[in-house]
Amino acid sequence: MKRILSLLVLALALAGPAAAADGSRVLVAEFENDVNPVTQDYLEGAIDRAEREGFEAVVIEMDTPGGLGSSMRALVKRILAAKVPVIVFVAPGGASADSAGAVIGMASDLLVMAPQTNIGSSTPISVGGEDLSEDLRRKVVNDAAAYMKELALEHGRNGDVAEDMVRQALNLGARDALAKDIAERVEPDVETLLRRIDGTESAPPKRIRFDTANATVERIELSGWKKVLDLLIDPNIIALMLSIGLIGIVVELWNPGLIFPGTVGAVSLIVGLYGLQVLPISAAGLLLMLLAAGFFVAELFLPSHGALTIAGGVCFVIGALMLFDPAGPAYQVSLPVALAIAGAMGGFMLFAVGKIVQARRLPVAVSVDRLVGAHGRVRRGGFVLVNGELWRARLGNGTELREGDEVEVERVDGLELEVRRITP
Repeated sequence: MKRILSLLVLALALAGPAAAADGSRVLVAEFENDVNPVTQDYLEGAIDRAEREGFEAVVIEMDTPGGLGSSMRALVKRILAAKVPVIVFVAPGGASADSAGAVIGMASDLLVMAPQTNIGSSTPISVGGEDLSEDLRRKVVNDAAAYMKELALEHGRNGDVAEDMVRQALNLGARDALAKDIAERVEPDVETLLRRIDGTESAPPKRIRFDTANATVERIELSGWKKVLDLLIDPNIIALMLSIGLIGIVVELWNPGLIFPGTVGAVSLIVGLYGLQVLPISAAGLLLMLLAAGFFVAELFLPSHGALTIAGGVCFVIGALMLFDPAGPAYQVSLPVALAIAGAMGGFMLFAVGKIVQARRLPVAVSVDRLVGAHGRVRRGGFVLVNGELWRARLGNGTELREGDEVEVERVDGLELEVRRITP
């Protein structure tokens, strides 16, 4: 009996490390998007979950063209403060970590690249894609270069090459990045990566030992709701929602009580305002958009033969192109979309104004003067039925009306008609 108990204890002791190894988990966050407030929240949520549920590490499987500098810096701070190692894996083949993605890679505890991937091109550019002015460029580039170099040096990487990614827009393939001490490894997939880093330590300052040989991989991606929010912060969608909101409200003001246009307009306007709240915007662009809305509304009440509509369309296009200037070149309303929206709104306003002018030129449809010359028939009590209405009436010669007589209205005297009898 003692021998059996001893064997059981020995088996449990031997199985303990294996069970611990088999119980380790790694969270892989798939990130094939640009860096913006929505994807920032998604990746920060992945790190929060890994810390909360005891994952061995977080792998950000990255393929990004870059994005907003504000979201990038917030995400870098979260990665640096993470209690679990954060691995940036530029994958699959053909993926890239450009601009803001390269900076996030420099902040990671382990930077790994798949074959046929690249990283770099982090030079700041202006909102229109052209070079910045000399003084502003010097300030922005020096700031970004120092930031990039410090992140690289802190994690044991080549600071000079990282700095060149900013100053010279250097871009490296996976093998060059490995040779120049930018990336720590080149691996084909996550499973191979986890197997090969088992027993090694993450880069300083964390120096956490990886226990990932038999780790269970759990993958996550943007939820359906996050994808909707990501779509709603597309500048083209924001401009479209704002224009639909404006048209809906204008139609409701033009025809009070329709309800549907006003409801759709209000919802669209709120959705558009959500995008304006998330993305950094230009005050000048926003003022031009408001001015365009004012011109469009004024056209309905102060017809200018299309002048206000044209002015509104011009203001809308210029305002839309300027609206997201602070967000960078990745977040701009495209010129064809701005022209199409302005053209559609202008066409609608011209159609509405045309209908107003047409209605004003029509003869008066409701007036007592239109009763003159109308025929009617005498009813009981001296009333005459004319155009579906009962009027008190009298004959011009003073004789009494007989029920059933057909008469013609000669004039209107207040609320009484003066008629003449029509000879059968």
